[in-house]
Amino acid sequence: MSKDPAVRLQDFQVFGEYGDVNPSISDAATYTFLSVEKMQQLFSEEVEGCFLYSRHMSPMNHYLTQALAAIEGTEDANVMASGMGAISTCLLQLCGCGDEIISSRTIYGGTYALLKNFFPKLGINTHFVNITKLDEVQSKINDKTKVIYCETISNPLLEIADIRELRKIADERGIKLVVDNTFSPLVVPAYELGAHIVVYSLTKFINGTNDCVAGAVCGPHDFIASMRNVNDGAAMLLGPVLDSFRSASILKNLRTLHIRMKKHSENAMFIASELEKAGVKVFYPGLPSHPQHELIKSMINPQYGYSGMITIDAKDAETAGNLMICMQEAKVGYFAVSLGFYKTLFSSPGSSTSSEIPKEEQEAMGMTPGLVRFSMGLDNDIQDTLERILGCMKKVGLLK
Repeated sequence: MSKDPAVRLQDFQVFGEYGDVNPSISDAATYTFLSVEKMQQLFSEEVEGCFLYSRHMSPMNHYLTQALAAIEGTEDANVMASGMGAISTCLLQLCGCGDEIISSRTIYGGTYALLKNFFPKLGINTHFVNITKLDEVQSKINDKTKVIYCETISNPLLEIADIRELRKIADERGIKLVVDNTFSPLVVPAYELGAHIVVYSLTKFINGTNDCVAGAVCGPHDFIASMRNVNDGAAMLLGPVLDSFRSASILKNLRTLHIRMKKHSENAMFIASELEKAGVKVFYPGLPSHPQHELIKSMINPQYGYSGMITIDAKDAETAGNLMICMQEAKVGYFAVSLGFYKTLFSSPGSSTSSEIPKEEQEAMGMTPGLVRFSMGLDNDIQDTLERILGCMKKVGLLK
């Protein structure tokens, strides 16, 4: 098997009903049985090429899961109707009432709210830690701990999780390491580095066109199959089903992911470097000034760069807001949440994607009101983009 995830995807070939180069979309919720025995078998185990009900699995979703597993290098995968659907069902499959989770404190606000506010209603509690301090992670693990949860590149401060070392800790304590690799598909081979299970919001870089909401869980076949179990599988029973038409769209977009990630990363590196030279405080793991630059350098597939995400400090909320409005008017991109789009997107995390995190906790983790997060687009003339950004920074007083 190739070490390059793009080559593994290239080798994944499926045909449509009539030899179509794109697989046929099964527009059905249920499927016929050719025998009573086959029906009984499907209710107790998965049978290759046979389908039970689309909440369990559909042909198009199956194709997409196999393509994602090929990219990540896992045995299998599940696809869901959202990234949060993937995260929640994955963790609920691993944890029950009385169990605990160790989580990075710098994570997507929706995930933070799930762990902090919703899971305690189910008797599942979470300890939030600085994931870059391994001794802090170790200190919070006890007999109730079932999972260490983190993001490869954290949202929005772009801190790096040392997946290799976290896996060692997890194995020593008999728990699972779950890694959200949404910011760095292809860039960081999270499963190869040691994650037991990898989750994604497919909405972002993987789909790339910002026209759907979807998620995925990649991991060992036994775990993925347990999520689909008709008796106690979280994915089967909670039902965050991805529509087959959306699966077909994502599968087609997946074929260009390697090209897009290279360009996203190339543009991000250029903008981050030039803004830093101009005197802006920049958070980008590809810069030598990033405190974990050497760590991420040892983790990446170099041809795909350091991802397309940049965060800057515009000093205060008012300046950050004025900057984003100016950049939208200058057609740098869109003042909008989300990421991985072919146009540049920018937002202020503290009042948007991380707003679920209380202000005092934002301050404790270094999330200042002036932060602006960029998801760099696929701009062909990135020098022109830079000049527009610098012009706006001067206009709002961030630069002279």
